[in-house]
Amino acid sequence: MARKFVSMDGNTAAAHVAYAFTEFAGIFPITPSSPMAEYIDAWSAAGRKNIFGSKVKVVEMQSEAGAAGTVHGAAQAGSLAATYTASQGLLLMIPNIYKCVGELLPVVFHVSARALATRSLSIFGDHQDIYAVRQTGIAMLCEHSVQEIMDLAPVAHLAAIEASYPFVNFFDGFRTSHEIQKIETWDYEDLAKLVDYDAIKAFKANALNPHTNPLTRGGAENDDIYFQGREAQNAHFDKIIGIVEKYMQKISELTGRHYAPFTYYGAENATDVIVAMGSVTETVKETIDALLKKGKKVGLVKVHLYRPFSAKHLVSVLPETVKRIAVLDRTKEMGATGEPLYLDVVSALNQMGKTNIKVIGGRYGLSSKDTQPKHIKSVYDFLKSPNAHTDFTVGINDDVTFKSIPVDDTFHVDGNYTSCLFYGLGSDGTVSANKNSIKIIGDNTDLYAQAYFAYDSKKAGGATRSHLRFGKEPIHSTYYIEHADFISCSLDSYVLKYDMLRSLKKGGTFLLNTSFTPEELEEYLPNSFKRQLAEKRAKFYIIDATSIAHKIGMGRRTNTILQSAFFKLANIMPYDHAVELMKAAAKKSYGKKGEEIVKLNWLAIEKGAKVKRVSVKSEWKDLPVENVNRKSDDEYFDYVEEINHLRGYDLPVSAFTKGNLLNGSMNPNITYREKRTIATEVPHWHSENCIQCGRCVIVCPHATIRAFLATEEEVANAPELGQVVIPALGPGMVGLKYRIQVSPDNCVGCGLCVAECPGKAGNKALTMEDVKHEIVQSPVADYYYNKVPYRSDKMSTNTLKGASFLKPYFEISGACAGCGETPYYRLISQLFGKDMLVGNATGCSSIYCGSVPSTPFVTDENGEGPAWANSLFEDNAEYAYGMRIATDIKLNEIRNIITENIENCEPELKEVLNKYLEVQSNREATRPLKKQIIDLVKASKNEGIKALLDHERDLINKSVWAIGGDGWAYDIGFGGLDHIIACNENINVLVLDTEVYSNTGGQASKSTQTGAIAKFAAAGKKTAKKDMASIAMAYGHVYVAQISMGANPNQAIKALKEAESYDGPSLILAYAPCIEHGIKGGLINHQKSQRNATECGYWPIFRYDPRLAKEGKNPLQLDCKEPDFDKYFDFILSETRYNQLPKVNPENAQALLDANKAYSVKRWEKLKKLASVE
Repeated sequence: MARKFVSMDGNTAAAHVAYAFTEFAGIFPITPSSPMAEYIDAWSAAGRKNIFGSKVKVVEMQSEAGAAGTVHGAAQAGSLAATYTASQGLLLMIPNIYKCVGELLPVVFHVSARALATRSLSIFGDHQDIYAVRQTGIAMLCEHSVQEIMDLAPVAHLAAIEASYPFVNFFDGFRTSHEIQKIETWDYEDLAKLVDYDAIKAFKANALNPHTNPLTRGGAENDDIYFQGREAQNAHFDKIIGIVEKYMQKISELTGRHYAPFTYYGAENATDVIVAMGSVTETVKETIDALLKKGKKVGLVKVHLYRPFSAKHLVSVLPETVKRIAVLDRTKEMGATGEPLYLDVVSALNQMGKTNIKVIGGRYGLSSKDTQPKHIKSVYDFLKSPNAHTDFTVGINDDVTFKSIPVDDTFHVDGNYTSCLFYGLGSDGTVSANKNSIKIIGDNTDLYAQAYFAYDSKKAGGATRSHLRFGKEPIHSTYYIEHADFISCSLDSYVLKYDMLRSLKKGGTFLLNTSFTPEELEEYLPNSFKRQLAEKRAKFYIIDATSIAHKIGMGRRTNTILQSAFFKLANIMPYDHAVELMKAAAKKSYGKKGEEIVKLNWLAIEKGAKVKRVSVKSEWKDLPVENVNRKSDDEYFDYVEEINHLRGYDLPVSAFTKGNLLNGSMNPNITYREKRTIATEVPHWHSENCIQCGRCVIVCPHATIRAFLATEEEVANAPELGQVVIPALGPGMVGLKYRIQVSPDNCVGCGLCVAECPGKAGNKALTMEDVKHEIVQSPVADYYYNKVPYRSDKMSTNTLKGASFLKPYFEISGACAGCGETPYYRLISQLFGKDMLVGNATGCSSIYCGSVPSTPFVTDENGEGPAWANSLFEDNAEYAYGMRIATDIKLNEIRNIITENIENCEPELKEVLNKYLEVQSNREATRPLKKQIIDLVKASKNEGIKALLDHERDLINKSVWAIGGDGWAYDIGFGGLDHIIACNENINVLVLDTEVYSNTGGQASKSTQTGAIAKFAAAGKKTAKKDMASIAMAYGHVYVAQISMGANPNQAIKALKEAESYDGPSLILAYAPCIEHGIKGGLINHQKSQRNATECGYWPIFRYDPRLAKEGKNPLQLDCKEPDFDKYFDFILSETRYNQLPKVNPENAQALLDANKAYSVKRWEKLKKLASVE
């Protein structure tokens, strides 16, 4: 085996191997497994050959169930097939897994193992998903590190081929799938030598073929023979262990690394052994090494072949001296006597007569919960204690059921490597830069390198932590860095929020990106921070990367500058050489975006050397540090703050038993109070230039800029800075003052409002200013946002300006800066928020609406506001439909109570109840009747009508919405969506159409246009966009609208209001530009992009209202002018998803782009024809 070392993550390693053995890949995106499929698709598009000399045929399906179905069918027809999935996606594949098992098909399912959605969704890693398929009978192979994925993934394919049996090949999601390691890779020639070609020949000969093998499969058996047929496969199944073991021996010989179904590590005379599988075993090995030096008799059994589970092989690796075993499971199975691996080990030992060994089982690491060596050491300690018991937990504080074991916090393993920790702001490029750094170091030095990245769940603006290690030996530390040699922070406000220095070693280096001078810093930094710097004798450096980035034209992206500063300070390699390598990497990374972008990054790299050392004063050690009580009078907000300050890791179990947390609920009215202060620049209002159009309010993705109509008294009571107002314009505005108010510590600084501000006489009413100067507006925002009423009754809310005065019930979400989706979400919340009942599909919108612990939804003075929930990705239409049905059931119950008792009611009550029955579905008409009804029913002598008191909460109808992205609506959820609009119930559907799977990284959907480059469409999408509007209009009874806020905000408002008022199903398709589009100039231009899309015919806007047909009118109304198709290519080529097509697919680029335009022309002509019908 040729020794070639490359830095890569686990997903890349799995894809490298899978591509070699695969002829057909059926794919669908899901985090964290999507990159495997992305690599397969990209390599195929680039012409890469597998070991059989052909390109892999890649097909993106509409769901994971579809992907499983297509690989199942491909295998039946004689192709070696594979797919890539995780979590809920794997669950959707279960029916086909059973079929592949029963039909003995060599399909391989590669899984980045991930948590399942229960009380909440989590994208992070554990073994809940893979344990959920163990009952299918599929063979299951586990890898514990990136190197093991490269080494052992071939075994899954090789054994599947020879055994004629399907395999799940799995490894830990994120901890292994996304961890970057310098590993030894396979050459495809070596892999090809391992294949049993006779088995492949037999497989293909046995495939269904009308010409050579015209068999019938998948029949229906009865009770007389089904049982026997299942048992008949036992002998076939029993061969798998031997086949796997054989290939593991071959791999061991080739790599020099020992592999077997179970392997042992530790003392030969161990008395205490841990049994585990997955990345935790790397941490266990480190812990064992440290404990062996202290004379401890401890060991580890690593499980590689989980199914079939061989009792003989397990026992064969155990030392004869073993007295106690602790089995660690990365899952939780409610109601079981133990978790799966524990039960398997107990059963295996009993089967082999090893009943003298004490076995306990415990849980660790759910949802990638960090497991440190101290936790492993504590398991060994607990194992020997007289109180050792099964069902223990480690790594959390269970102060409710007391299952957690004590942890020795003094225990620490010293690694023979350099540790570096980087704090970044989500989407600021810190993570990308560190991935780049790890590859530079790993691929260009003799050092081994490891990188792991920790995120929160916000789409952008959350804290990221990059954990990098470099050393002369392979690195096995699969846990967070707690003792760093170097720490970097990209945002100076973090020093007020996070205890970053807690993880810095004595004598370590701290780098801070800040615009403060050293003198200003001394005033700005809290005493606790300065004291730690002095106590740890830290080397403290600063760089103003933000100013440098602005000056050279890189906006807010400081990542390349800080990367260069890291190489300047870390002494990993000569700085000049590092600069050369960084520039080469920048050219490779940004070459597709043009030479200008490459040169900007080169300049940023050169500027990164401008670091300044700040003197750490010895007297800082004596600075007083107050013990700040962080508790408020709001227990829920205290919980939020603990998580927001990265202290959620330490929250005890009891914290989740309070309030509504037990079932995963979140309280409203939180995000405004978080005041994350993540923007470097925010808008400043120049009243003299303001024309009071309200456009800035309508386009703001985060509702952090608002228009107010205030009385003179309210202005007088405002903080002094908030008394800058202008007379409100318009009829009915006498005595009112107009003010635009920004919340500077909540604004994310996207600049969209400034870009859209028309200003007066060429002067903008909004300009972007340094947040440090604008932060004084924070108390002013508090006053206006919370004390001044939203006077939306002064003008029609059918217009942009009128709607701008409406209270937003959606504010300050975790969406990307400049998000194209959230302006629509904010707008519908303004129009209908107090009555909204929402089912939201998994995707970007479910994340920015439901990132625990804070939801962007708010309530009003009456306690009313959106009630929102997410179920899954695939079932959202049905989920929201269930909400509609439940609402109607309750309304019908109310109607029945009234009709059965109304004749015996008092005259006044009878009159009010009759009014209510006439307008029951009309919320605005029933709202003023509600209090009358309740008061009169309470006073009534009719006992039967008092049943209404139990339905007080449901007297007013709900505005029910199904909301999600195009991945849901066009693909995985289309069947359900089609069904609910066909059912003709009063439900509203809003599709936030980004034309890609935005949440999982920009994969193509059926909404993606022809020729667009996306993941899973690396050479440009070959097929046209699904015409969802036409499909819905074909029913005749569905209200349909296509809207674009940037093109015509008044039309968007009108369409939303018409749709919601329609007593039947409605479908709104909203064009939502995304960062994945690569809009020239960035998302600050997304409203302009929407206008251009409509003007050129790319996204026509229209409304289809079935009510007009009943009036004898044409229900289809076109709301835009005749498109200027001469501008079509100007528009699409302003986005990188299109303008890079000639580079990646020069042979077919023009044909694809021409097809794109032709589709739009054809669609417009069809719309015109339909709209002209009398």
